[in-house]
Amino acid sequence: MRGIVWLKIAAVYFVLGTGLGIYMGATDDHVLFPVHAHLNLLGWVSLALIGLIYQQFPALAGTHLARIQFWVHNLALPPAMLALACYLRGNQSLGPILGITSAAIGVAVVLFAVNLFRNLK
Repeated sequence: MRGIVWLKIAAVYFVLGTGLGIYMGATDDHVLFPVHAHLNLLGWVSLALIGLIYQQFPALAGTHLARIQFWVHNLALPPAMLALACYLRGNQSLGPILGITSAAIGVAVVLFAVNLFRNLK
């Protein structure tokens, strides 16, 4: 899985994060600012940087760790953002889902670091 896939998914998160920012500005409702920030940082920026790194160092992208990291990150981030949005709007019952998905994203970040340190020569 080369860096191109990461970059394309990063672009989707960039559109979502920017769209949410435009919505918040147009409605003057900034309650979802943390969702906007996380979409842009954990989605757009992080995945774009990972994609560029994997494009520059294709051996890293082809590892089992990279594949696991890809799926953990991208399966956890959307429900984390939905849970965060609901939580910020007052649905406190989604706190455990937010915690679990946030921990999964943290695992994906650690997998990236392990992959980098273990396989970048």
